[in-house]
Amino acid sequence: MKKLVISKLFLYRYRFVIGYSILSFIIVTLLFLFPLIAQNGLSEAEMESATNSYYLGREAIYAGDIVDLPYRVLQKFSIMIFGLSAYAIKLPSILVGLILGFLLILLLNRWFKSNVSLLSSCLIVFSTPFLFLAGSGTPLIMLVFWPTLLLWLGSKIQGEKRPKPLYTFIFAIMLLLSVFTPYMVYFAIFCIFFVLFQPHLRFILKNLPKLPLLLVGLFLLAGFAILGINIVNHPETIMELLFTKNFQIEDFLGNIMAGFAPVFSWHNTIESVFLSPLVSLPLFVLALIGLFSTTKGFFASRNSIATILIIFCLIITGFSPNAAIFFILPLSILVAHGLKYLLEKWYGLFPENPYARISALFPLTILFGLMMIPSLLQYIYGYRYNPNIANEFSLKLEVIRKNLKDEELLVLENYNFYKILEDSTELKIINTFEAAPKVAILGRMDNMPEDYQLERIITSPMRDNSDIIYLYTYTENKGE
Repeated sequence: MKKLVISKLFLYRYRFVIGYSILSFIIVTLLFLFPLIAQNGLSEAEMESATNSYYLGREAIYAGDIVDLPYRVLQKFSIMIFGLSAYAIKLPSILVGLILGFLLILLLNRWFKSNVSLLSSCLIVFSTPFLFLAGSGTPLIMLVFWPTLLLWLGSKIQGEKRPKPLYTFIFAIMLLLSVFTPYMVYFAIFCIFFVLFQPHLRFILKNLPKLPLLLVGLFLLAGFAILGINIVNHPETIMELLFTKNFQIEDFLGNIMAGFAPVFSWHNTIESVFLSPLVSLPLFVLALIGLFSTTKGFFASRNSIATILIIFCLIITGFSPNAAIFFILPLSILVAHGLKYLLEKWYGLFPENPYARISALFPLTILFGLMMIPSLLQYIYGYRYNPNIANEFSLKLEVIRKNLKDEELLVLENYNFYKILEDSTELKIINTFEAAPKVAILGRMDNMPEDYQLERIITSPMRDNSDIIYLYTYTENKGE
């Protein structure tokens, strides 16, 4: 009987190709389906983002309205093509989240072995914060996207024996585009100082071809000069890029506590757009193991960068609590470090015993199942049924599109947002009362004229404020 050689089996030889293919399919499915399954409507931040994006024009850009410019351009085209809908508002984040998911896989695969990067990528992609970012129609996802992209490009430059100038050019272009996102100016400065003070990266920089390096430098200087001129003409822009609107220094520590409260709230829920706990306890423990494992060989670029990113995350969270979501990037790296440490320790116990190595698959499968499946269920049901979270989202837009066709709609709040509906529907959006045979009012109007009779109230499944639209009919001659 021929001896069975496991290493020659098809499934064993192509296990990582099969694994990454399955993971890729899951990522695409999750990101295109789950944002509509989980978040029950739109948040105020999503409506504000859609309004700012749709009315973005050349005049606004010349007037200094350049904050989150790349994302807003993408969202503007999405709304223009598909009309004002929840999916059109979220589509830019879905597409960016799709790229972000693959970038995380590529980045971890650059720094860790395939088994570690595959497993850690699964844990992050299935995590609540990642799914929330990809399903939120706000530029918040760019806060994670740009650093991940820059780190991957940097790893490509660092990892090549003869770095290709093309990667250097792409890195420079992405670095320039990233500074339009708030707080990314700090990350650009962080990248520069990290390269200057990290010995290995400093050596690589010295060995790059001089001409491409000079051209990249000139390109960056020209780009930052144009950005600087815009900021000088419109000083308020620099405040939004460096801090946030109405930022006060005395709020710094309070913002950090508020931003990270959902991360550590494993026993209760908090009123926020972030579902608590944002990270499951097993995943958090795994990240802590990874953090401690990086103390050995800390000055290696791969080890020290996670700690530096945590410090960077704390700083920008002090400016805005929502910036705490940036922690997903250092979390990804620390989870990979933790998995690497656990697998090495297990294999170190049985260096020559293949059966002991294979037996580790069973507890690992159970462990990953306990971390991934609860995160998915928490994301699906938490955002829909948790009252502290569900009340942060509104179904008004969905109710309007389903129940109104060509009526006049009186809107007293978020008028500019709902006004966008006129470009893709037969609705007429007004913000002052006009006499008409039939009028729909978004919300309750106490001083309605007596000539109008309430025909019906259109509601939503929400527990609070479920009365969305009041339909009135003109009845002047009814009593005659």
